[in-house]
Amino acid sequence: MNITRRIKDYALRVLTWLFAGLSFAVLAYIIIHILSKGIPFLRPSLFEFEYNTENVSLFPALLTTIWTVALSLMIAVPLGVFSAVYLVEYARRGNRFVRLVRVMAETLSGIPSIIYGLFGSLFFVTWLGWGYSLLAGSCTLSIMILPLIIRTTEESLKAVPDAYREGSFGLGAGRLRTVFRIVLPAAAPGVLAGVILAVGRIVGETAALVFTLGNAAIMTKGLFSSGRTLSLHLYALTSNALYEGQAYATAVVLLIIVIGINALSAYVAKKVART
Repeated sequence: MNITRRIKDYALRVLTWLFAGLSFAVLAYIIIHILSKGIPFLRPSLFEFEYNTENVSLFPALLTTIWTVALSLMIAVPLGVFSAVYLVEYARRGNRFVRLVRVMAETLSGIPSIIYGLFGSLFFVTWLGWGYSLLAGSCTLSIMILPLIIRTTEESLKAVPDAYREGSFGLGAGRLRTVFRIVLPAAAPGVLAGVILAVGRIVGETAALVFTLGNAAIMTKGLFSSGRTLSLHLYALTSNALYEGQAYATAVVLLIIVIGINALSAYVAKKVART
């Protein structure tokens, strides 16, 4: 009996290491392939202020990506966090409304991004008359990432021990002070993890933005101006066989941005957890 258990344990351990190594090898191959193809084309002309067919500058797309991420998070994070706080801390457990919201959030998480793009095109671009603009694209992305932020924040709040709440109530603090001074700081690492996932989805999104932000290779001049993000810029370059090297260089910049955001968020999460 003990021998059989040891054999199973050893077999599972080998399979775990095997698949973990395979996953790491695939990830390493993708990163090395992108870096080897893109670094030779990282030239100053790619970062010029204006785009043209000669320099194929990614700088306008880089700024548009930053503005899109910032505006989308400004809309989605407060709505998602406060919705999760209500569902966990204020709504009665077992409430039908709470169950309905959770089912809807899980359903919306599985909808393809192109459906969000079509909705944004019909509602923000056409019905509200915003046209292809930064505001229309950001609002569409905020709706798309809202279920993700709600669910991750909700699970993070649930993971906070009830002893934290009981101790705060025992010291005379109200529910609002307990939530914002005790519970939310304790759940901050999980909330930031959800925000990181949301940022990654925003940065890599193309289908939803084609129908709302547009694909103009210009510097975004305001909320109602069109533009393109780095992912759209990469898509446009790969569609043209003349700019394969510049496309890989754009992928390198996109990869560095994603890694930098993850590293910064992890650092902030550790700082918040210590305080």
